[in-house]
Amino acid sequence: MYQITLVDIVVAFIPVLATVIIIGYWSQSIKSASVAISRMLIQLLLIGYALNFIFDSNSQWIILLVLMFMLIAASWIGLNALPVNPRSLFIYSFSAIACGGGLILVFISQGVLHVDPWYQPQVMIPIAGMIFSNSMNAVSLAGERLYSELDHNQDYSRARNIAFQAAMIPVINSLLAVGLVSLPGMMTGQILAGTPPTIAARYQIIVMCMIFSSAGISSALFLSLLKYQIQNRSQ
Repeated sequence: MYQITLVDIVVAFIPVLATVIIIGYWSQSIKSASVAISRMLIQLLLIGYALNFIFDSNSQWIILLVLMFMLIAASWIGLNALPVNPRSLFIYSFSAIACGGGLILVFISQGVLHVDPWYQPQVMIPIAGMIFSNSMNAVSLAGERLYSELDHNQDYSRARNIAFQAAMIPVINSLLAVGLVSLPGMMTGQILAGTPPTIAARYQIIVMCMIFSSAGISSALFLSLLKYQIQNRSQ
């Protein structure tokens, strides 16, 4: 496995700096990019230390707290792109991601990977992160497109179908491109760590299945739940 030093990280930021300079010349504002890059760096450094503590604790209660925090964060962030007050939709977003993502998390961890104990942090946290983040993106895309279609005087059923299709486009594209255009992060990481490519490919197949399923189920649930909010708003 390749060892990455702090010097390597500094070197990796050279093209990042070049990109920020281009953004500054073309858009005259580097604030959003600078904030995003800074947050990425700080968040990843902090999560590295946090995961060390979580892995060493090997406590089911700590794992449950971490999973709940991830779920709440995904449910809230997924509403940022919607043209309504996030507070009014949080319960819908939370329910959709908890049911859709949670169902797939249990199914994959226990029915496919047979994780024992069930709260093994080295497995549960990375898998939950992939599932919840993809559910979050699907919910966000579905909700944004639904309200956009409703604003163009589409009826709910038609708007729902269009929104669901839009939410699934990135996931379907990733299924079509995997292995041809790109090697996904998990597979790349395993290969760099020395795992045989055939074994890494099997794990990636499982990952793609859970990403597709969690995105589809979560966005479908969210769109179904939004029907009640939309009906109440129109009355």
